[in-house]
Formats: sequence, structure tokens, C-alpha cells
Amino acid sequence: MSDRNTTHFGFQEVAEDEKARHVADVFDSVAQRYDLMNDLMSGGLHRLWKAFAIAKSGVRAGARVLDVAGGTGDLALSFARKTGASGQVWLTDINQAMLSRGRDRLCDKGFIVPVALCDAEKLPFPDDYFDCVSVAFGLRNMTHKDQALGEMRRVLRPGGRLLVLEFSQVWKPLAPVYDFYSFKIIPRLGEMITHDAASYRYLAESIRVHPDQEALKLLMERAGLEQVEYFNLALGVVALHRGFKF
Repeated sequence: MSDRNTTHFGFQEVAEDEKARHVADVFDSVAQRYDLMNDLMSGGLHRLWKAFAIAKSGVRAGARVLDVAGGTGDLALSFARKTGASGQVWLTDINQAMLSRGRDRLCDKGFIVPVALCDAEKLPFPDDYFDCVSVAFGLRNMTHKDQALGEMRRVLRPGGRLLVLEFSQVWKPLAPVYDFYSFKIIPRLGEMITHDAASYRYLAESIRVHPDQEALKLLMERAGLEQVEYFNLALGVVALHRGFKF
């Protein structure tokens, strides 16, 4: 099989048309305790990272927002609180188990938002529709990141912005400690909490093969986004990229 027909699944090479199934297996396995694991793995810092993304979104009352690969709904919930009754927030994910958790969670908080089970590489929305599109910790799981970024840009209105919150390249002096934590501690936590160490090994591996800060900035620019910038959080463990459509 030629290289052009394969892609990364962590450190493995798999056929492009098989990656989505492998990723689905991961999230089917961890969906029920996904939020708990996020809190344990990050020491609760993921909440601050997401709050920073919301603050940089510029979203106000009445805005239209699309949360891609929104999972259990952290960002969608915050956006729904900001946009109010006059706004519109769509929660989307390719994984049914994650999307169901997110929908139920928002309902429990009193927010009935539209949801869509869809592939980020083929978004079922019209051109120039949303004021803001966000994707948090989901881009690295997508098979064709360039195509997904192009779709997110397509559905943005002129003047709209895309936010990509994702694990990135950590400050180099911290890398040995971060590697130990990622490959030794996190899979053990995954085994204890979700009975699935393999999915959390994939998490650590997928971060290492994801584009770093500058490479993702270039990908976004090639997708047609402008004024792309990024903000390192937690010494580069995570980065928020923001780009605009003009």
C-alpha cells in the first residue's frame, strides 16, 4: 500500500479509510468517563484552556457558532451561555456516543441546542453562515486535516474566525518529564478509570504526530485563513490557534 493511502493512528500507519473506525473505537470506549479523565489528566487545567478559547472567540449575544468535534459539550455550553436566546450554537461530532453525552449534558443545564452527527471533512452547513467555528482537541483525530480546515473556513461568514485548541509541542526542557507522564502515567490512569489503557496510549501518540505550532499555523493559512496567530498555554502543552476569514 502506498504512503498516500495511509495515515497516522498514533504511531501506527493505517489505511486512510480505516482511521475513522479506529478513532470511533477509542471514543466509544472512553465516552462515559471522558470528562473525569480530562480533569484527572490535566489537573483541571483543561477548563482554563477552554475558558481562554472562549475569551478569544469574540462571541457575543446573537452570534452563530459551530462547535466541531464538540464531544461532551464543554465549549458548546459556554458558547450557548454567551449567545443567549437570540443566538445559535450547533454541537457536532462524528462519534454518536460522545455526541449523545454532549447533548444530554446541555439539556441537563437547560440548553436545547441543535446537534449533528457529521464528519468535519464534509460539514452539512451552507457557506458563509457562522460567526465562529471552534474545534477543541479534535483536529488531531481527523484523517485529512487540510480538508477539515477548509470546510471550517467555508462555513464561516466573512469576518468570522476559527479557533483550534489542541495539544502541541511542549517547551523542550520540559519534554522528558512530559513524555514520562504521557506514556507511563496517563495509560495507567486510563486503565484504572476506563479499563482502557490502549486508548490513552493512542492519545499520547497522536499528540506527537500532530503538527506543531508553526506547522498548524501554516496549514490554516493554506486553508485560506488569514491573520493566523497562536497562543501557547501551559508551556506549549496546548496551543490555541485563531484565524479569520475575510
